[in-house]
Amino acid sequence: MLKIISSQDFSKFSQQAKAAPRQRSHHNLHESLDAEVQRLFIATEPTTYMRPHRHREAHKWELFLVLQGQLDLLIFDEFGNLSQRHSLSPETNRAVEIPPNTWHGYVCMQSGTVGLEVKQGAYRPTPAEDFAPWSPAEGEQGAEQYREWMRHAQVE
Repeated sequence: MLKIISSQDFSKFSQQAKAAPRQRSHHNLHESLDAEVQRLFIATEPTTYMRPHRHREAHKWELFLVLQGQLDLLIFDEFGNLSQRHSLSPETNRAVEIPPNTWHGYVCMQSGTVGLEVKQGAYRPTPAEDFAPWSPAEGEQGAEQYREWMRHAQVE
């Protein structure tokens, strides 16, 4: 079946993110969570917290394209030190492919940001040990402060 995503869909995705408690929304293109390739649009707002994590499985690379707005990608070493920061937007870097076992997190820098994520499936929730132990969990005390740190952190 042909799937067409319009500018109006982007507006709808963004409105859903603004209305969501986590300030982000997902729109899956894949038919099931067992699909071999996961393809989804993710709309985010600046107050969302995308905790640093990794995908340890050898086949779990992650391709992310920013189609509207701006996200910054942060790459960390195993101790939580920021080693890279990359702006992703239509005006800067449009896409990034993150290799497996790389500690990374995103921070939304602009309201109405919409991206497309592609990675091998099937979908499995991220296990606790693949969330960065040096970052607070979503909803925990300190998560908002850590998100704000992520918005401004620079590589030393």
